[in-house]
Amino acid sequence: AARMLKRGIYVIGFSFPVVPKGQARIRTQMSAAHSSADIDRAVEAFGAVGKELGVIS
Repeated sequence: AARMLKRGIYVIGFSFPVVPKGQARIRTQMSAAHSSADIDRAVEAFGAVGKELGVIS
């Protein structure tokens, strides 16, 4: 979540005990107020951060 925020994308991270061990989640909340450009920027940020953390190859 902190790395996403550094890229201007606010997300909430959930980990144990909120979710089962090893099954951490990230929550996003989109609305009609977000433009296509906003969503594209968020997707790009998820991809970049996922690669930095090694969860996306």
